[in-house]
Amino acid sequence: MKNKKMKMARIEAEMSQADLADKVGATRQTIGLIESGKFNPSLRLCIDICRVLKKTLNDIFWEEHDEK
Repeated sequence: MKNKKMKMARIEAEMSQADLADKVGATRQTIGLIESGKFNPSLRLCIDICRVLKKTLNDIFWEEHDEK
């Protein structure tokens, strides 16, 4: 599942994938894979991403499901 919330938060922070990667100690490719839903980051990386983007884990990584 694509992580549109992370991508939007990154864009709002006026950061490129490379900028975010540098700040969290990852590669640009890793950030791209997380945003495209092809990589599940470690909890440590999730926390670092949230810290840099000034968001909570829920803001970025919580998946909302429609309740019926």
